[in-house]
Amino acid sequence: MPPSEETPATLDAEQALDLLRAGTIEIEGRLVDASNTTLYCSLSCDGVTTACVYKPVRGERPLWDFPDGTLAEREVAAYVVSAALGWDVVPPTVLRDGPLGEGMVQLWIDGDETVDLARLIRVDVPPLRRMVVFDAVVNNADRKGGHLIPTPAGHVYGVDHGVSFHQQDKLRTVLWGWAGDPLPEEAVDALSALRALLEGTLDDELSALLTRREVVAVRRRVDRLLTSRRYPEPSGEWPAIPWPPF
Repeated sequence: MPPSEETPATLDAEQALDLLRAGTIEIEGRLVDASNTTLYCSLSCDGVTTACVYKPVRGERPLWDFPDGTLAEREVAAYVVSAALGWDVVPPTVLRDGPLGEGMVQLWIDGDETVDLARLIRVDVPPLRRMVVFDAVVNNADRKGGHLIPTPAGHVYGVDHGVSFHQQDKLRTVLWGWAGDPLPEEAVDALSALRALLEGTLDDELSALLTRREVVAVRRRVDRLLTSRRYPEPSGEWPAIPWPPF
């Protein structure tokens, strides 16, 4: 019997994570627009096949402000925070061995190619409001329009979080449409729950992926958001928008 093709819509988070951890990875192509080695792969296990993105550590381009060989772990840490918030911002993501060594493996999401991303970043929808808060928590230094994946069902995923979690504030994003506005109660509740988790299990999970100072900085950013109860604003000390923006 040929393997069955699975899509994100037919896999829940735990099923996707199990498949990502245990599946056999076969490289099918390279996403050439990415600055680091980013491979499109098939992933198969127990008769189930789906697509994934594989970013081997050995293919990471050195950066002046982030330690070498840490981007894959930061991508996984971003998924951990996304899952803790309960907002499904980041597709299921794991750290594992692959054909080119250890790397980040993430469930492939088929986006709605009819959506104009330049228009989307100006639209007031809950998935983008949540992403703004998420980016502030993880200190995303590279939220480009091309890192958004809108789905036909109306959800918007965010990908490419390798340059996140720096202990210094480096937030750069194209999503400044709500800067300074009050946070909705949904965001305050999610941040409060996240803050509680940072005192226990979430602290342990992030400490396995980030430095201690970086984990403490996550807690500090959550506290800042809960104190201000407002969406972040550009600091003026760091470029507010990534370049290129898409």
